[in-house]
Amino acid sequence: MNFLTLSRENKMSLSMLTDSVKEVEFEMVEDYKQVTGLIHSTETFGTVDGPGVRFVVFVQGCRMRCKYCHNPDTWAMKSDKATERTVEDVMNEARRFQGFWGTKGGITVSGGEALLQIDFVTALFKYAHELGIHTTLDTAGQPFNTDPYVTEHIDELLAVTDLVLLDLKEINPERHKKLTANKVDNILEFAQYLSDHDKAMWVRHVLVPGESDFDDDLIELGKFVKTLKNVLKFEILPYHTMGEFKWRELGWKYQLDGVQPPTNARVHNAKELMNTETYQDYLERIS
Repeated sequence: MNFLTLSRENKMSLSMLTDSVKEVEFEMVEDYKQVTGLIHSTETFGTVDGPGVRFVVFVQGCRMRCKYCHNPDTWAMKSDKATERTVEDVMNEARRFQGFWGTKGGITVSGGEALLQIDFVTALFKYAHELGIHTTLDTAGQPFNTDPYVTEHIDELLAVTDLVLLDLKEINPERHKKLTANKVDNILEFAQYLSDHDKAMWVRHVLVPGESDFDDDLIELGKFVKTLKNVLKFEILPYHTMGEFKWRELGWKYQLDGVQPPTNARVHNAKELMNTETYQDYLERIS
């Protein structure tokens, strides 16, 4: 079975495929349970990363540079604090907590950016499906592009993914670039790709005062999401400062120093402008 092998220099990360797909190599892995991923950390009792109680795997590596990121220590593609682990090893840990999952829970892969380790995530989700475990992909979609070489592997992953949590950070191209240091076009293409392939989605938007809370942009984002199929839930996530200490631990200046979380009134305003409540039937639709 082929899986995409990822690194920055000699094998090229998926996020760089937009510029050069030819530099990506394939690795033949006889036993997919031995595919390895670089794991930043795991959470054994996640309640906000998909339906039910979930075992959450945070992979290392991200190309986004979101000003509000609460896991900036996951950005680097390699880290001394991350651990290389096999699919089998991660699954063995996850299944120790399976008794807490009930009928709605399962495994979520987040990050970092999960698509940057697409070989590992695909193998983990394949194993999960063999065991009857629900799978959720938490992604910002940044590595995506529509080159057939890329979509072939995206399709392999989506085939074993039950739900995608898609973080749409801003719809305005200039503001998105300012907020994340990345363009938004291919991310919106990914959202459309998921819709075209009838993949169940929860769409999320982090509301940051002065960065991603502009009424005109919220209206446009709401209009865009309305065009997508299979959006089961549309969440507004109020900005918080709980990850600020990690920036300081890394010796970095926190990009949103002094910015306070949005007021309840601004959160309510965003929900109304984007009609988020019209999507809150997900429990019935994924039963």
